[in-house]
Amino acid sequence: MKVTELWRFRWLFLNLLIREIRNRYIGSLSGIFSIIFNPLALLAIYAFVFATILRIKFPALVEYNFTVFLALALWPWLAFQEGTQRGTLSIQSNGNLVKKVAFPHELLVYSVVTATYIVHLGGFLLVLLALVIFGSAINLLALPLVISILGVQFLFTLGLALALAAMQVLIKDTEQYLSPVFMIWFYATPILYPASLVPASMHQVIMLNPMAYFTGRIRDLLLYKNCQFGLVDAAEIAGTVLFFLLARLFFNRLSPHFEDFL
Repeated sequence: MKVTELWRFRWLFLNLLIREIRNRYIGSLSGIFSIIFNPLALLAIYAFVFATILRIKFPALVEYNFTVFLALALWPWLAFQEGTQRGTLSIQSNGNLVKKVAFPHELLVYSVVTATYIVHLGGFLLVLLALVIFGSAINLLALPLVISILGVQFLFTLGLALALAAMQVLIKDTEQYLSPVFMIWFYATPILYPASLVPASMHQVIMLNPMAYFTGRIRDLLLYKNCQFGLVDAAEIAGTVLFFLLARLFFNRLSPHFEDFL
């Protein structure tokens, strides 16, 4: 199905999105925990271990607070990880709906990932507000550009979730491998440390990691006040769009066979 044809199903998508937000995040203690306390707890633990116990001081962060440095990348990462993991299970967990109703199956993935990003974006904005209130020099004028970068990251998450959701239907234990993969991916992304610490021999490899670009660019905008866009940004955006289109093609090729495996 062409992307333009999905417009006919916009109300179905909206209903799926509202259902996801209501069931997952509203009126649930676990939902509230995942929105507020879990990210704050992770931020507090990492900040305490690195800044207080280990007393690690990065030369590149002499002028910046480590907690602020970490917070600006942690929330985008959490949105990406949760969106991908929940999107991976979106088809399998709605097996009865897929078997009984004819509709574009990709809407299930879109609704889950969109709900995750909406919630984490709200949490991210609250964190930015709190940082400003407590005196951090955050460049809020760059917020529209930050949201644009998050939009590109959102598209990358959609593409990855589409590919993994299709694989999960055919290969049931796909989701089980995601936790260790994301653990490695997290530490391979300059979130807990500045990208400048990566050895020159590995720098190009690390920067092939899309999440290294997204988290680094958000820090550039909000912390380092670097609002210039160049060829690297254009290449990342073009690569993300291409990745999404290929992942969507892969998903839609397998989609007609989902009922046979659910």
